[in-house]
Amino acid sequence: MAERVAGILLAAGSGSRLGQPKALVELGGETLAQRGVAMLQDGGADPVILVTGAVPVTIPEALAVHNPDWSTGMGSSLATGLHALAETDAEAAVVALADQPLVGAEAVRRLIAAYAGGASVAVAAYDGKPRNPVLIARGHWPAVIELATGDAGARAFLRARPGLVTQVECGDTGSPDDVDTAEDLARVRGVATVRSEEKS
Repeated sequence: MAERVAGILLAAGSGSRLGQPKALVELGGETLAQRGVAMLQDGGADPVILVTGAVPVTIPEALAVHNPDWSTGMGSSLATGLHALAETDAEAAVVALADQPLVGAEAVRRLIAAYAGGASVAVAAYDGKPRNPVLIARGHWPAVIELATGDAGARAFLRARPGLVTQVECGDTGSPDDVDTAEDLARVRGVATVRSEEKS
């Protein structure tokens, strides 16, 4: 049986620059939290942990876990998600961000395939630049939690152990554009609309 790979969606921020919590922002009839959970599930991650903070978010397909320290940054949310997964039989976790709605499920599938092929840390890259999502095997979770502070998330761990990292090119599957401001949201909505029209 294939080892289980879980998903963690970080959706705890207040969206101070955007003026509203990003998890609740709507795009194409779904909230960013719903899109992120669906992306992880469609890519093969199970179970999916949804890390909340500034506002409560419930999505039936995910296990919501509240991060009481969400205001300290993404690092505490990553640690919260990994702690929650420690209670499961998951052997690896794909970590994604709610505010990158143009990342596709294919990126998740490719990271899981890289893990099945022997990578213990795999990072989605776009035109050679490492971004998100990131897959981390269970054996590395304690070290990731230890180094996850502020807004760095897994970055400190990845920089400390570059030899472990397998980059997986995903530039043809989507885009890691962040939704940080109203301008970002308008641009991402435009791209998402074009994409849905191309598919239909």
